[in-house]
Amino acid sequence: MNTVMVREDHVAVLIVDDHPLFRAGIRDRIQTADDSIVVVGEAGSGQEACDQIRALRPAVVLMDIAMPGMNGIEATRIIAGSWPEVAVIILSVYDDDQYVQAALKAGASGYLLKTVEAAELRESIVRVARGGSALSPSVMRTVLGHLSGTQPRPLRLSERERQVLELAAQGATNKIIAKHLVLSTRTVEAHMRNIFDKLHVTSRTEAVTLALRMHSIRLPDAS
Repeated sequence: MNTVMVREDHVAVLIVDDHPLFRAGIRDRIQTADDSIVVVGEAGSGQEACDQIRALRPAVVLMDIAMPGMNGIEATRIIAGSWPEVAVIILSVYDDDQYVQAALKAGASGYLLKTVEAAELRESIVRVARGGSALSPSVMRTVLGHLSGTQPRPLRLSERERQVLELAAQGATNKIIAKHLVLSTRTVEAHMRNIFDKLHVTSRTEAVTLALRMHSIRLPDAS
């Protein structure tokens, strides 16, 4: 297997889908002329994806759900547990609640539909690589629709933790959150770890989803 050399300031991506033609199409759509996004490998199943991650250590994995053998949800769960520094974006044709909730619970940092525009996909890859999250508009509506029917329960986030999580819910990276709140990036990272511990979650997207369900944070213009 050939090794693709990637500079530290570039984003290494692994594409996981059981259809070779789709993988080729995604590769063409996301690789940039300046190599700021570089596809370092491809996989046709969840198990192959895990094997590739061990060898290639990508920053971002674009993951299909329906694949033979180990599916994308299970692969995402393994990746989140074994390589928490690797961000997973689910790239699927499904936007129903069952798949979205399972993906976020497994630790996915994003959930986009396969109809996503190339520019939005590239922006999402860069965002999750920097610690942000990415949801397609229809997926966000699905998430918020699910939350509207749930009963909130008490959650003890500090005021600063709430501010950090609300900015994260808007897609802000740790660096942007730090600048907005006049904090160090390390302090923001500490707040995020505390939030994860309090919510018993493993990803920013799951933390945002749970905090919205508990009415502990609000999105702008959500009402």
